[in-house]
Amino acid sequence: MSAQTARIAVVTGANKGIGREITRQLAERGHVVYLGARDAERGRATESELRADGLDVRFLHLDVTDEKSAELAARRLTEEAGLLHVLVNNAGVGGPMLPPSRTPAHQVRTVYETNVFGVVTVTNALLPLLHRAPSARIVNVSSAIGSLAAAAANLDPTGVHPPGEFPVMLSYATSKAALNAVTLTYANELRGTGILVNAASPGFVATDINGHHGTLTTEQGARIPVLLATLGDDGPTATFLGEDGTPQGQALQW
Repeated sequence: MSAQTARIAVVTGANKGIGREITRQLAERGHVVYLGARDAERGRATESELRADGLDVRFLHLDVTDEKSAELAARRLTEEAGLLHVLVNNAGVGGPMLPPSRTPAHQVRTVYETNVFGVVTVTNALLPLLHRAPSARIVNVSSAIGSLAAAAANLDPTGVHPPGEFPVMLSYATSKAALNAVTLTYANELRGTGILVNAASPGFVATDINGHHGTLTTEQGARIPVLLATLGDDGPTATFLGEDGTPQGQALQW
């Protein structure tokens, strides 16, 4: 399928983990997927691996914390594809496993640079291309740990953490709460444009962020982001959906 007839997708942080699997699953569904990665060597290696499986995956140099990098990525996409149907803001970093009172502010800023400001940077750079598509999807990869309702109740809706032991990771948890707010603001701005904007919680997936202690595979973790990335035109916007093993996923509270 050519880039002229296929749906075009960008996945950030896609050279490994959940991002790599989202890339694979979208490509298997016929998308031309631009594999966003800041490390060129790793990005190209992952591109080669996925292309060896017959998938149309193309490495896209993209550092989400660098506005110039995002601008150059948008320029390349404009030249090669002319429009964009799917943006999955997957790139993310973890933070120190420390109580809030012992977490230095500079470490919080570092996490926000990728998890929050990086999403704004990439989304704004690529939004003109998304507007060119007859219908487009933005998926922000969040976490149930970012739910303010769950934090206030001190109850993990996924059941990973026992009742009364909701995680108190200042940098990571609040960055995902901020990302959820970012998701809603874009969703509200873009209502009626054909661009649906939603947040996905992949679940407790074994990745580098948690030292591969997660209980789900990357294949399982990619399911909800891919589901939201491939919504029909009657699909929802401004929703927060998590992985619970059911076909429709778990509706999470913001």
